[in-house]
Amino acid sequence: MDLQLAIFDLDGVIVDTAKYHFLAWKRLAEEMGIEFTKQDNERLKGVSRMRSLDILLEIGGQVHTEADKEVLADKKNTWYVEYIDQMDASEILPGVLPFLAELRGKGVKVALGSASKNARRILDRINLTGYFDAIVDGNLVSKAKPDPEVFALGASLLNIRPEHAVVFEDAQAGVEAALRAEMIAIGVGDPQTLAAAHHVIPGFARFGLAELESVLEEKRTI
Repeated sequence: MDLQLAIFDLDGVIVDTAKYHFLAWKRLAEEMGIEFTKQDNERLKGVSRMRSLDILLEIGGQVHTEADKEVLADKKNTWYVEYIDQMDASEILPGVLPFLAELRGKGVKVALGSASKNARRILDRINLTGYFDAIVDGNLVSKAKPDPEVFALGASLLNIRPEHAVVFEDAQAGVEAALRAEMIAIGVGDPQTLAAAHHVIPGFARFGLAELESVLEEKRTI
């Protein structure tokens, strides 16, 4: 594989904003009289804000109008933004920054592929915006993962064919989206949860371009 593009999810891959999502959703759930656990929060990983709200309402056995749901989603997002506005570069996950620098130094394009509508805001807060050649977020796509739109658009914006792209994802829906986009999917996190990925790593602390090229070489020989 001729590696030309690396696409990164944001939450759980570059930074751990899942904790802030959980705090905001739990705050909304408590206000609505719904019990919402960390286990419930796992179901919200990698999906859109409105789909996340639908899951929360399913958990609570509640039905609301579309207008009410917009208000609830906006309230959750307001709280979430309050949390992420306190973020700084110290929240970048271990190994991410040197890996991004290494990729760019070797001429590999770097893109973000995230369902989050706050992705640019977060990248600005942690001073990473300049590392990305393309940023595709929830403001640019209409279809949530596992639909491949977010990754396909990232490759299209940079005029790179899918077979030359690698995606780093921490969610099942994201891995499925990468596979449907016909890209190499590398899971970041639990090997059992991300079993569908071509390869799974625990994080970037001990993973650089040499390790990535080794994984890609292995795929060539299969």
